[in-house]
Amino acid sequence: MKLKLFKNDGSANGETEVDGLPVFEGDKGVQAVKEVVVAQAANARQGSANTKTRGEVRGGGKKPWRQKGTGRARAGSTRSPIWVGGGIVFGPRPRDYSKKINKKVKTLAFGRALFDRIADESIVVVDALDISPAKTKVGEALVRGIAPSGKVLVIDKELSETSVLALRNLAGVDLEEAPLVSVTDLCQFKTIIVTRAGLEVLVERAKGGSK
Repeated sequence: MKLKLFKNDGSANGETEVDGLPVFEGDKGVQAVKEVVVAQAANARQGSANTKTRGEVRGGGKKPWRQKGTGRARAGSTRSPIWVGGGIVFGPRPRDYSKKINKKVKTLAFGRALFDRIADESIVVVDALDISPAKTKVGEALVRGIAPSGKVLVIDKELSETSVLALRNLAGVDLEEAPLVSVTDLCQFKTIIVTRAGLEVLVERAKGGSK
């Protein structure tokens, strides 16, 4: 498979070959991608939502009125769930939403997601992120010269300080190091710009190795 290659200034520089990337046919790996994306979204949830039951709400220790003779319904506490200011019945409580995905499924999903994005030409390669001087307008010229619109993910094997300074303030542009890229990252951006070194890491991860 081939990818479009660009120079550091955002100008086209032909194509480059992707070696060693697993090839997927049919629906292989599609379900794995779904499972991993759902799991990553679930794992990002805090699960800290909390409401108080009638036993936890402050007050309500005294019986509001006597049991009989008032003409009103019996009541033992002003913190009953049917009272304003009372406890909550079956409200949210702190919980763990995380889902466990085994390593083989993660690798399969990563490989499928990377393969699909390369196949639909959403991933492009730059020689390196040598942005000098480290200014936002220079970084914008590089990114928007390659991807004029839409959300963009910029990937390098290791992000340099100059790259971060030049790109971190660009709207719609995210930065990530190749070893930390997730399946969700590969799916949610319109264009992915990756360096040669970063692409090698992504391909190695798709094959089930680490680099």
